[in-house]
Amino acid sequence: MATTRAEFVHDNLRLIGSSLAGEETFIVAPELNLAFDVGRCPGDVLNVDHVFLTHGHMDHAAGVAYYFSQRMFLDNAPGHLYAPRPLIEPLRRLLRIWADIDGHEPPANLHAAEPGVDIELRRDLIVRPFTVNHPCRRHDRSVVPALGFTAIEVRQKLLAEYQDLTGPQLVALKQQGVAITRRVERPLVTYCGDTAVGDFFQLDFVRTSRVLLLECTFVEPDHIDRARAGYHMHVSDLARVIPALACERIVLVHLSRRTPHAVAKATVRRELGEHAARVVFLMDYRRRRRGPDAPPAATISAP
Repeated sequence: MATTRAEFVHDNLRLIGSSLAGEETFIVAPELNLAFDVGRCPGDVLNVDHVFLTHGHMDHAAGVAYYFSQRMFLDNAPGHLYAPRPLIEPLRRLLRIWADIDGHEPPANLHAAEPGVDIELRRDLIVRPFTVNHPCRRHDRSVVPALGFTAIEVRQKLLAEYQDLTGPQLVALKQQGVAITRRVERPLVTYCGDTAVGDFFQLDFVRTSRVLLLECTFVEPDHIDRARAGYHMHVSDLARVIPALACERIVLVHLSRRTPHAVAKATVRRELGEHAARVVFLMDYRRRRRGPDAPPAATISAP
């Protein structure tokens, strides 16, 4: 029996997930201890301490209550979920309502994510939220903006004028209050969630991210209007966006079941020409369940 779980590896960056429009989307970076969206909350998501929720649509957010309740059941520390500010109180209500059903309200850490306000996970790792183009209308007609997220490695690099000094000399300068290093940011992975084309593609940390997870929901020519109405990407948008990006790999997610992967891949190659070499579909890296006597599977890396 097959599973839709995929594993994509680019150098030392490993991404595990599944993404099919309208059904489920989650992306886990195990070594970074984080997930983007929660889907229905499979075990890979349960194992990380930080979940970044782009928006509240069911295929991206259905497993929120399960995430917190199962971590409690497994005696894991309460997880942390970061979401657009307008979703925080509804998420708290969701957990209270589930407590009325289940009998227990799981401990949960809910945090409002604000565009441009960095979230520090470790001294050397931050996540930076940014606004994408996927407004979500609620029943009261209010609009909740969706967010994308970039995980950024942070380093302190010694300034050039101090590179020939000895260790004791550097310590002495630091004790005098002299700044001997500069902050260097290295964008590792960006996840845009559901979105149409927007100004966020011009953000340096998005444009230069090593890996960019980008939706491509619609492919057929007669689905352009459907993409625009739902604030999604159509394959025809990729030729406008991707040539300006410096990302090493662009991983397409959220493809509609209407389109076979072979058709989508052929269309991407035709639309992007030489730029298609950097582009892959996440679900091309699907891994199948293996019997107990099967040999270990080789790691699948991006071409």
